[in-house]
Amino acid sequence: MSDTESAGPPRTSNRPVDPRLLRYARASRGFFVAIGAIAVAQTAVVVAFAWLLTRAITGAIAGMPLPELSSTLVALAAVVAARAVLLWAREAVAARAAARVQTQLRQALVEAVGVLGPEWLAIRNSAQLAVTAGRGLDALEAYFGRYLPQLVQTVVATPIIVAVMWWQDWISGLTVVLTLPLIPIFMVLIGLATRSVQQKQWRTLQRLAARFADTVQGLSTLKVFGRQHRAAASIEQVTGEYRRETMRVLRISFLSGFALEFLASISVAIIAVSIGFRLLDGAIALGVGLFVLLLAPEAYLPLRQVGVQFHAAAEGVAATDDVFDVLDAARSTGRGRATAPTAPDAPTADGVAPGAVLRLDDVRVLRGGRMLPPASFEAAPGSVVLIEGPSGAGKTSTLAALRGAADFRGTAEYGGADVRALPPSVWLAWAGQHPGLVAGSISANVALGDDEAEPALVRRALEIACAGDLDPARELGVQGAGLSGGQAQRVAVARAVYRLLRGRARVLALDEPSAALDPETEGSLWRGLRALADEGATVLLISHRTSARTIADRVVRLEPSEVVV
Repeated sequence: MSDTESAGPPRTSNRPVDPRLLRYARASRGFFVAIGAIAVAQTAVVVAFAWLLTRAITGAIAGMPLPELSSTLVALAAVVAARAVLLWAREAVAARAAARVQTQLRQALVEAVGVLGPEWLAIRNSAQLAVTAGRGLDALEAYFGRYLPQLVQTVVATPIIVAVMWWQDWISGLTVVLTLPLIPIFMVLIGLATRSVQQKQWRTLQRLAARFADTVQGLSTLKVFGRQHRAAASIEQVTGEYRRETMRVLRISFLSGFALEFLASISVAIIAVSIGFRLLDGAIALGVGLFVLLLAPEAYLPLRQVGVQFHAAAEGVAATDDVFDVLDAARSTGRGRATAPTAPDAPTADGVAPGAVLRLDDVRVLRGGRMLPPASFEAAPGSVVLIEGPSGAGKTSTLAALRGAADFRGTAEYGGADVRALPPSVWLAWAGQHPGLVAGSISANVALGDDEAEPALVRRALEIACAGDLDPARELGVQGAGLSGGQAQRVAVARAVYRLLRGRARVLALDEPSAALDPETEGSLWRGLRALADEGATVLLISHRTSARTIADRVVRLEPSEVVV
């Protein structure tokens, strides 16, 4: 996990609905169609309810016959039931759409991280990304369940209701037209403040998650140096900031609700007073006045609710902005990679081309504005290539370039295909200096990525990695807790070896696999790697141990020189 945090101000869309939502979440398209149809039906029900209630009241006053009044009341009850059904339908459609969109965006986010590769992920904070993919996308329930349906309802219902009011009483219609824009103006002003505060709260939450994850991961080191209390104080400080940001968001939300309700109430009161005076003068009929008065609150209600629901959905909006930024970056990167050269004998997901040779010609890895020393060599099947050099010479970075975790200049081909155009998962088995184990059994860690693990191959991989004494069924904790450093390293080597034995890769790349091993175990490991090469594997080996030369067919020496670019 990197400690790097997002730099610069957060970017958000100023539009009510980000068009990237329709691009990356196909389920949202059908959602808008369904919600639009429901909004039309709800508007019709609102108008019908106002008309039937007006007819029932005026009819009762005028002495309407009981059968006719009863039929009106029955129709009114049916309209009320229809309105309840439509509300339920809107909630059900919104909940289903939110769940599907969450799933699609999470899948797209995972795929995007895979496209962007380890190099991109290395400069991001994984805790922040986890918060975005978890809690952030969970907040889409409010976005889809409240904000977007209300937004569609506003677009559909408000103009229809205003048109009906104008048709019945143009003075009331004109009053709504003149006062209605006041609500969006105040919504924009309050919304600008809300968005800024909400974004700050969201960034504080991400920072809190990152700080907590880093503290837990390095707790043992902090205790050794006596800094655990300071780390806890730092978390407490960020927690206090998050609490203050949350309260600030709530204050603005309450202020927004009050302002919108006050404006709507004043506007409806103006219409009511106007209708009252004209009823006294006989300028308007009771039925028309009552019908228009019943519709007046409904004309303002959708717009008021949009402002209220915006606050509830603000966290989801902030999270989707982050997700869309990642997806946009992956989309542009994917287009660039699509044009990379390929060769007829390039490996595919079904296997690798037999006899493929790995060739590096003047490969210079770029790291933080530095260009590391060039690496040039060939690695053919059946050979062991040992990469040596002092720290900082670029040995680990060279393997990082091959697995897509670092940018480089020069030529790197496998089977005649540019390695930048090849997913490393189809040709490379790799184990680095950090084991990277996960919670689960040793067998599951060794067979990581294999849907149907083969127990025999798992045991053979463990034996080659000098970990045959470990029980494959043994359960490990988070990050492989329960194993010593040397055991964890051997399990990581076994994982790469298993991938090779399973036929999922032909090139085995190991970075300091014997760093935590004693000389006897190290010798056994070298013999196992030599046997794999003799069976046809291509082995790339980084090691400071001189004993590694005993199995190497070729030794590549890198010297620590660099060029600032």
